[in-house]
Amino acid sequence: MSSALRERFWAVIAALVCVHAAMAATRVTASLLLLHRGAPEWQVGALLSLFAVAPIGLSLWAGRLADRHGLHRPLAVGVLLGCAGAGVAVWSQHSLALVWAALCTGGGIAVAAVGIQREAGLMARDPSDLKRVFSWVALGPAVSNAAAPVLVGLLIDHVSFRAGFVLAAGLPLLAWCLGRLLPPHAPKPPAAQAASARARSALWRHPPLVLLVGLNLALSSTWDAHSFVVPVLGHARAMSASAIGLVLGSFAVAASLVRLAISRWADHLDEARALRWAMATAGTICLVYAFLPGLAGMLLGSAVLGVALGSVQPMVLALLHQVTPAERHGEALGLRMLATNAATIGMPLLFGLLAGATSRAAPMWLMSSLLALAWWQAGRLPRGAAAAA
Repeated sequence: MSSALRERFWAVIAALVCVHAAMAATRVTASLLLLHRGAPEWQVGALLSLFAVAPIGLSLWAGRLADRHGLHRPLAVGVLLGCAGAGVAVWSQHSLALVWAALCTGGGIAVAAVGIQREAGLMARDPSDLKRVFSWVALGPAVSNAAAPVLVGLLIDHVSFRAGFVLAAGLPLLAWCLGRLLPPHAPKPPAAQAASARARSALWRHPPLVLLVGLNLALSSTWDAHSFVVPVLGHARAMSASAIGLVLGSFAVAASLVRLAISRWADHLDEARALRWAMATAGTICLVYAFLPGLAGMLLGSAVLGVALGSVQPMVLALLHQVTPAERHGEALGLRMLATNAATIGMPLLFGLLAGATSRAAPMWLMSSLLALAWWQAGRLPRGAAAAA
């Protein structure tokens, strides 16, 4: 990888922050708008699930697009989808407009993120450097999840819900400007990227990749459960939009800080042990979250949960790059995102039904049980993946 591209690594991270923040701002604004209108919890869950619909159809295609053309083409598609989705929500806050915004901004981040993750993986010098690179890449969603809810909460409280969507519509354009700072580089020859349907399906049968995808599903669903429970629980406790945004922001700030720590101590971390620690900690917090007292308790619980879940993505992405061929990293990333979103599409709806039928804390209790199972399965993670790759 050229030195010119490595020197613009900051632009890769900043572009990811912007395109992800567009989706996060849309998600928080839309969910709070529905709650403000008196919509039941299951409708909020159904709307949140729509953010995962488009990635199911686009992620694998985006991975192959990135393998063939590099960063700029998938980033352009992601920017167009993000602007189209949030832009319609600026014009109208009708329920159908919110559905459109969820579909488009969810698809936009899926396509752009696959291209950005693949580009970042090319910048790593060795397997140990992968954890360091992906800790910075993982800061993108963490920073956007920290900033977007706080900014959106302030905009809603002091301006309007429409202002939250205006913010979401403008951020993808900034991401495109940042992406243009990265020098283009020639993709691999088409012959090196050709793969038969049988070879593609082999990725699904590769045991380390299947295990990583399964663990990633449990952990990402816990992230979704937190995103669902905080607005619902906060609304039930009569918290303001700013307070709810602060709780969500504390989670994201903690996730950002732990990823900064990983970038500093990457050489001393074992991926499998780090993942098992994250599962044990997250499962414990999910079990007790509903009993944490007041705003201070939710802030503390969300911060601890953010530390646990924030450490996951760098480890998963580093292992994924070690156990898949270099010319198919984009496709493997797309498969991971496809599987994650295929599960995520149903989880928010399930969370809404559980919260409405039993307790608002039921989604967190469900994830605590799933994380216990994932912790046990994580003992099968391969050791010394870097050496084996």
